[in-house]
Amino acid sequence: VAYLVIFHILFVLFVWTYWKSVFTLPIQPGKKFHMSYADQERYENEERPEVQRQILAEIARKLPVYTRTGNGGIRFCDRCQLIKPDRCHHCSVCAMCVLKMDHHCPWVNNCIGFSNYKFFLLFLAYSLLYCLYIAATVFKYFIKYWTGELTNGRSKFHILFLLFVAIMFFVSLMFLFGYHCWLVSRNRSTL
Repeated sequence: VAYLVIFHILFVLFVWTYWKSVFTLPIQPGKKFHMSYADQERYENEERPEVQRQILAEIARKLPVYTRTGNGGIRFCDRCQLIKPDRCHHCSVCAMCVLKMDHHCPWVNNCIGFSNYKFFLLFLAYSLLYCLYIAATVFKYFIKYWTGELTNGRSKFHILFLLFVAIMFFVSLMFLFGYHCWLVSRNRSTL
């Protein structure tokens, strides 16, 4: 009963954090980072790049923007028509700028950023614990398989398969979770 209780607690936490990672919508920059219609017209009608950079610098003077492009200009998204705040990036899959974007994750089919990075880290942690728990509880039966104590031929394959899959996922998730913990400790993102 204790094994089942622990298993289901880990399973519920795993599924809940996966759900939150998938269905928490990425957050876009606020309205103050969007250009007004007049500024947008002025910017688009100007053909000289140095004057366009001056227009962006003039608009961004009132905004909390510190990160610059390689040539020292204000970061601007042509597709979303907004001045990018620090750590904001345009996601081509979601077709929007995402605050504190880390990456677009194909496993959760969502951008991992400001709104759901906590849930993504918890998802990695709970899936790591889940795989470790499954491997640890199956290991006793794996030992019985090698010593010949198991009599059912079909259960041998299932136990062997379950143990190796749990260990493979555990090792993969350990590196991924460790990398993201390192990124958090350094206040960085994958981008």
